[in-house]
Amino acid sequence: MTASAHLPVEPDRLGRPKMPTFHDPVADATEAASALRGLAHASRSFEDPDQTYGVLADLLAASRSFRQVLDQLADAHLTHRGQARDEDGSRAPGLLAALSAADELHEAGTLLDQAKSHLVTALREAGRIAWHPYAPEAEVPVGQWVPVVILNGEDTDHVVELMDRDGADAAIEHVAQWDYGEETTEAALDNGQVYDEPPFGSMDRRATRGVYTLTYSIPFGQIGLYRQADALPDLKPLGVAAPTVTGAHTSQTPAPGGTATSGRPARRRAADTSWFSRGDDGIVTRTRGRSL
Repeated sequence: MTASAHLPVEPDRLGRPKMPTFHDPVADATEAASALRGLAHASRSFEDPDQTYGVLADLLAASRSFRQVLDQLADAHLTHRGQARDEDGSRAPGLLAALSAADELHEAGTLLDQAKSHLVTALREAGRIAWHPYAPEAEVPVGQWVPVVILNGEDTDHVVELMDRDGADAAIEHVAQWDYGEETTEAALDNGQVYDEPPFGSMDRRATRGVYTLTYSIPFGQIGLYRQADALPDLKPLGVAAPTVTGAHTSQTPAPGGTATSGRPARRRAADTSWFSRGDDGIVTRTRGRSL
């Protein structure tokens, strides 16, 4: 068997030569184009991101072969340039076109080297990744409550003044500025701060508006705003434009579900002047301000 002789290539079930032939550039180029089309379709999504490393490695290997193919195509144009003619059979235009094609193929190979360099870097970085399965998303509890914000010390003063002057609804509207929606809920879930009902002591005062409940602890000088966990409120009906604190007193802005603190203790309100009162049955009602 001579060096130029090749074993016959067994065809596939459709009569096409199986890839690769290693001797028929036309057939192999057709199969390569078909394989790349298949890869472009298959790689639209990866169920397992760990598979991307193998694909990158194969593409890097393919880029090296592609560069070789471009150089060999350029050499073919130079080697056979004496046979080049234009459509009218003129030699000079054909020769010029062959030389120009060879130059462009060499230029394409140079640009491909740049792409190959980026592929090498991408493969190296991808090799540093340890892919972990997604953690199951925390299920938002239905019918339970999460804290929006807890105010302590002097941060409660402005809220208490607002309650006394305009009622509990106005106070809830004010404190609701710290509600960041899903971010607040996720922070509470991460911290395990989910309650069957808002925490409420025997000496606390409480008012509710919509999905919010505001509590005021007299012994501890603490105000807490809680929201139903499965309710992501639209704050516009409450008249809240942005999660910032405004008014006569400006306190620290806590993170979602966080606590605002300051050094001076809050003022205590006597029971007979509070915007809340407690009945014999333990139910808290407001004695002043707008109705809920």
